[in-house]
Amino acid sequence: MEYYPPSLVRLIRHLSKLPGIGEKTATRLALHILRSSDNEAKALSQSIIEVKDKVRLCSKCFGLADKDPCSLCVHPNRNTRILCVVEQPSDLVALEKSGAFKGLYHVLHGTISPINGIGPEDLKIKELMARVRNSEVEELVLATNTNVEGEATASYLRELFKDHTMLITRIASGVPMGSDLKYLDEVTIKRAMERRQNL
Repeated sequence: MEYYPPSLVRLIRHLSKLPGIGEKTATRLALHILRSSDNEAKALSQSIIEVKDKVRLCSKCFGLADKDPCSLCVHPNRNTRILCVVEQPSDLVALEKSGAFKGLYHVLHGTISPINGIGPEDLKIKELMARVRNSEVEELVLATNTNVEGEATASYLRELFKDHTMLITRIASGVPMGSDLKYLDEVTIKRAMERRQNL
């Protein structure tokens, strides 16, 4: 990279620290920024500064927000009696995009993973317990991922709230729409068979 000016090399190095961005992609992005207008480059840098200055965690759901509480937590049409537990803010966004859920959310910010040194105390579980205790939640939807850590976290939460009167449900998993059985892993097929339904 010695053939690029030092300021461009610094930009490439910073961009290559982003997840999923290697040196080649970082170079392409840096050259694109260099070719763009001054206004576009300034708008990009301003949006990065603004995100760092304004975006925080909502004090209720722990999703990303620039107002506290966030717009979902104060929306008058949300069903406050159903609470969906997700791992990350991106999971909340995925569920919202689907339009399938109209209740409230609680973001854990990770999963229980002893191998990585992450226990229940490292997640927003204490806050979830307080939230359930201080509200009229009738159903707790466990929408963690269906990998080992997600399943372990869902099992932990199910056990934690087993004496509570609310309904505890788990999102369904199985064969994705439009997929071929021969390309699916054994766990997905097993779960699909275990959770088969009447037609």
